[in-house]
Amino acid sequence: MAPSSDPQAFRAAIKSAKTVIILAGAGLSAGSGIPTYRGADGLWIKQDPKKLATPEGFKADASAIWQFYHSRRDTCLQAQPNAAHTFLASLSIPSVCERLLPSLSDNEKPPLFITQNFDSLSTRALEALHEEGKLSDEEIKIAKERLIEMHGSVFRTICTDCKHVKFTYDTPLCPALASTEEEGGDVEDVKKIPLAELPRCGGTSWNGRSNRYGSCGGLLRPGVVWFGEVPEGLGEIARKLNWAELLIVVGTSSLVHPAASFQKTVRDRRGKVAVFNLNRSEGDDLADFLFLGPCEETLVDIFQAEVGVSSNVH
Repeated sequence: MAPSSDPQAFRAAIKSAKTVIILAGAGLSAGSGIPTYRGADGLWIKQDPKKLATPEGFKADASAIWQFYHSRRDTCLQAQPNAAHTFLASLSIPSVCERLLPSLSDNEKPPLFITQNFDSLSTRALEALHEEGKLSDEEIKIAKERLIEMHGSVFRTICTDCKHVKFTYDTPLCPALASTEEEGGDVEDVKKIPLAELPRCGGTSWNGRSNRYGSCGGLLRPGVVWFGEVPEGLGEIARKLNWAELLIVVGTSSLVHPAASFQKTVRDRRGKVAVFNLNRSEGDDLADFLFLGPCEETLVDIFQAEVGVSSNVH
């Protein structure tokens, strides 16, 4: 049977669900100006992911990979959360959650939110609500604990030597990356930056005399999950999927595993699946509900009157 596009039926499903999980992909951030990977003009159409998104690629050419991700990092930093980010973040506001998802078995926690994006726009949407006083200190703490960035964050670095992890919005990460190549440029054409000038553990203040954890001088790598690496939070995700009565899929092509298998997992356990995508995707045949169009419009429009967020993207 073809999936339904009836907003009223979907609202009824989400209000009756005891356990809800949200899975987001690149399409969630497309309305914020973040390029997708596998769309008509996706980054992996122009670039070879084996060179730019694997541990082997980093070992072969850390300079090229750092220039690519630093450029992506600056693009993400300049972007702003769109209406879909804001709506999903608003589900962490207790009064909104109680109104839209009154049947949740654990009504003190928002739905588990799994994002494949490393742009941290979902985190920033939560932080914006906190700054506006809509989320208390305890509520944003809980919300961030319920947010799994399964592919890491471009604002995080990991030391390849001491394994220290640091999160920062500061830019540039080192003087040599102050002027990165234009987004999507050919990796073969980027300048060659010596390893010693790439981001180091301890930053530019490292003087070569310390091997202390967090300032050992080791080469940093972007804190994102590359092909061949294990996504983050898979254990918790697997446990929660087993009990999900409703999975809401937002802006993902359902081509990259393991996330591509989440819909089948939920359906096999008799849960329902709602898909919000710009175009038809691989997972549509497993969907109970399907809403096509920009998710910052379709997702928000269904609940706009009840939440009070705008579908306009600024």
